[in-house]
Amino acid sequence: YKEALKLFRLAAEQGDADAQFKVGFMYAKGQGVPQDYKEALKLFRLAAAEGRADAQFNLGYMYANGYGVPQDYKEARKLFRLAAEQGYASAQYSLGWMYKNGQGVPQDYKEALKLFRLSAAQGHTKAQNDLGTMYADGLGVQQDYKEALKWYRLAAEQGVAKAQFNLGYMYANGQGVPQDLKETLKWVRLSAEQGYASAQYSLGWMYK
Repeated sequence: YKEALKLFRLAAEQGDADAQFKVGFMYAKGQGVPQDYKEALKLFRLAAAEGRADAQFNLGYMYANGYGVPQDYKEARKLFRLAAEQGYASAQYSLGWMYKNGQGVPQDYKEALKLFRLSAAQGHTKAQNDLGTMYADGLGVQQDYKEALKWYRLAAEQGVAKAQFNLGYMYANGQGVPQDLKETLKWVRLSAEQGYASAQYSLGWMYK
């Protein structure tokens, strides 16, 4: 990391947005340098100003979580939107999550659904799981267990513990699929093995 940092820093100092983002990311994660959110923020800002979606997203994430800066959902939303409009899947998901939960914006299930769809279509696994939940619970869309099952399965097969549990729950209750306790056990166990608390609790009851 040290050699890479040296080279990236040289390029960053000459205004290379790609290098600014990479050095910022190294500071944010503490890769080859002591973690330094203030330095990360400074570099992400420079790269974001050049229109880099990944820098806009990471800068938004720091504002959303109060890393090196006072927590500011409005600024986070603005940055997530800039990146989302460039098709950046993680920003589409994060912005959707803000609309779903009314964080820094009025709660808007239809807007959340739209953003989750865009992100999920790009293979973002958390968006796939949350899209499944929107269909399962009828949030911003007519309740549709089959559609929920489709998205839960996509995320579950890629190892998302929450989606594995949700898929198991649907098999347990026969939602969008015939009730199948063998499939329930399979998916709940996979989720529990990843440390997902709700799955561990459910698995305990299943073995009682």
